Amino acid sequence: MDKHIRYEIKDHIATIVIDRPEKKNAMTFSMLNSFYDVVAQAGADENIWVLIVTGSGGSFCAGIDLADLQATPEERRGNEENTPIQWPLLACPKPVIAAIDGVAVGMGVEFATQCDVRIATTRARFGWVFVHRGLVPDQGAGTWLLPRLIGIQPSLRLLYSGDILPAPEALKIGYISQVVEPDQLANAAQIEARRFLQGSPFAVRRIKQLVYDGLDRSAEEHFTHHLKAIHECFKSHDHAEGIASFLEKRPPRFTGR
Repeated sequence: MDKHIRYEIKDHIATIVIDRPEKKNAMTFSMLNSFYDVVAQAGADENIWVLIVTGSGGSFCAGIDLADLQATPEERRGNEENTPIQWPLLACPKPVIAAIDGVAVGMGVEFATQCDVRIATTRARFGWVFVHRGLVPDQGAGTWLLPRLIGIQPSLRLLYSGDILPAPEALKIGYISQVVEPDQLANAAQIEARRFLQGSPFAVRRIKQLVYDGLDRSAEEHFTHHLKAIHECFKSHDHAEGIASFLEKRPPRFTGR
């Protein structure tokens, strides 16, 4: 694993820290490969029920390191043939929380957009600055996910201009769920993660898949997949435990099975 990607696990919560503060956590291709690997690892680990993604040193991620980009041959940069998952955070079957301090621009804001919930500090700033480099959003999240999160017109204004979006405005348009002081960010992310731990991991995995897959399905198609998911839930240990805990008037002890 690249030394600038840290991975921590505690109490069913995994945390990925992008740790290159001297470069505002800008991604090299080595870091990016490690990042993809640990996201996949978290997704496959049955002991992990929630994933938090954050940055160190007062930044989330300043995008791709342009010096590394220029020095890396195009065939080693990743493309549709050799990138295993285009949106690894969206594809992760666990709830993913972005804890954002400072800049989240370029690839950094694309990562944030892939997350299910975004919590930001008062000094967080978001920017789809790709047009200033002659590019479209590099992971496609800005052109597919962002309009579904905040609407077409607000998305296009941000994408066309490359303007920087401050945290209060991001909260106002619904891009982030809350704004906290920088020293409260880690705790706020943990509180949110622990809210998600109260539910059945078996059900949560299926809820995430139904929501995102449903964005590109007809209502009829969605209902077919919904029926499959609910029948799977009926047969699960978590459903049996949920019923038993209600009848016995105690907190459920879910296992994700």
